[in-house]
Amino acid sequence: MAAVFRAWVVITVVITEAAVVGGFPATFKLERSIPLASHELELSELVERDRLRHGRLLESSSVGVVGFPVSGTYDPFIVGLYYTKLQLGSPPREFNVQIDTGSDVLWVGCNSCNGCPKSSGLKIPLNFFDPGSSSTASLVSCSDQRCSSGIQVSDSTCSGSSNQCSYTFQYGDGSGTSGYYVSDLLHFNTILPGHTTGNATASIMFGCSMLHTGKLTDSHRAVDGIFGFGQQSLSVISQLSSQRVTPRTFSHCLKGNDDGGGILVLGEIVEPDMVYTPLVPSMPHYNIDLRSISVGGQVLSIDASVFSTSINHGAIIDSGTTLSYLADEAYNAFIDAINNAVSEHVHPVLSHGNQCYLITDSIDHIFPEASLNFAGGAALILHPEDYLIQQNPIGGSAVWCIGFKTIEGQKLTILGDLVMKDKIFVYDLEKQQIGWVNYDCSSSVNVSVNTEPGKTKFVNARPINNSSSPDELQTTVALLLNMFMLAGLLLL
Repeated sequence: MAAVFRAWVVITVVITEAAVVGGFPATFKLERSIPLASHELELSELVERDRLRHGRLLESSSVGVVGFPVSGTYDPFIVGLYYTKLQLGSPPREFNVQIDTGSDVLWVGCNSCNGCPKSSGLKIPLNFFDPGSSSTASLVSCSDQRCSSGIQVSDSTCSGSSNQCSYTFQYGDGSGTSGYYVSDLLHFNTILPGHTTGNATASIMFGCSMLHTGKLTDSHRAVDGIFGFGQQSLSVISQLSSQRVTPRTFSHCLKGNDDGGGILVLGEIVEPDMVYTPLVPSMPHYNIDLRSISVGGQVLSIDASVFSTSINHGAIIDSGTTLSYLADEAYNAFIDAINNAVSEHVHPVLSHGNQCYLITDSIDHIFPEASLNFAGGAALILHPEDYLIQQNPIGGSAVWCIGFKTIEGQKLTILGDLVMKDKIFVYDLEKQQIGWVNYDCSSSVNVSVNTEPGKTKFVNARPINNSSSPDELQTTVALLLNMFMLAGLLLL
């Protein structure tokens, strides 16, 4: 009988090509690579960028795990993003696509696209997909079950006259994209313990965009498309997990310092003290149940209805949002609590409508710790740098501003990179939960692996079930040694 175990593996490899580790999630570095000149964006510009983004929010055992090289930057005063390279079609063609946890669909610009940028301020080449030039491409018809599944969550539409499965995504600023779906090969390298195989492929359904409007026509931050990491059936992570190519879990850890970068894993990062809260069921986004907000250890007096969850209410985790957003009632209570805590030590000022403070000391010595408290007892601890953003100094004083904003007229909480940085976040779609823990995102991570369903075991952690046989434990050790040898080979 085959050995059954769940393993922890420490991986520090920087992957330069898309890779699959047989039975193991791959870990790869997110490198800062956007050469932008100015670091002096106004908070109002960040708010506007996030407002436009919010209009874009759309709703296991594995053979191997696919990893992709990731580039990009996190910095609230650089208009950055995280993107990865994909190879699609036959022969394979490379595309740079934005990693987006707020939408489901992978789409790329196609030949004859109207409004698609031809160059990018990110200094990356822009390519266009041509279904006619790929020997393995096929159009997706309205009768395809995948199209039917997409229609149920507004990820696809159908025209009776053409029988072609298509899509139209409209964004909050009036911009958008539309096109049709194709099915073709996604290329990646497979790496198994002890040896490396050649290229592998998986057939996926993705969008072929024929029209861009509004901000998507801007070349400043242009990429070839968007890589949706949502939980609906048309997301690539859902498609790959259904084919047993990847687990139905992914994780990230974004560095908060000026260098940017971090770690992205198609699998589960495991750390002691990780806390989890359930995903709110039947919601199109990564909604979690926010129960209260505390400042300086005191729970704020906010009516519970402010945090209730519905389609346009509640708390959403979205790594594509730069700042973070609270419903009006929660925002006002939060600002009042911070002001009361620091009134004797700072000079509060309003800058372009933003609550800011003139400071001559370290913010850690002045500002209180806060926490967002979720269902299941999970608290997201916010240190001052998790809710403050530094501005240009005035005289001899540093200027720090509250990085939380409101979305006018909506009881919506959106937790963006400001509060997510320097933490591991795990999106476990199989168990329908999201977890986090504070972490140095420049460090290596522990990754858990299920080689067969039904049992939970750990390597380099306790407990391992008492029923584990010596053969199982020997297999565990041998497999870990193979992984470490493989990591050494990749670093050469």
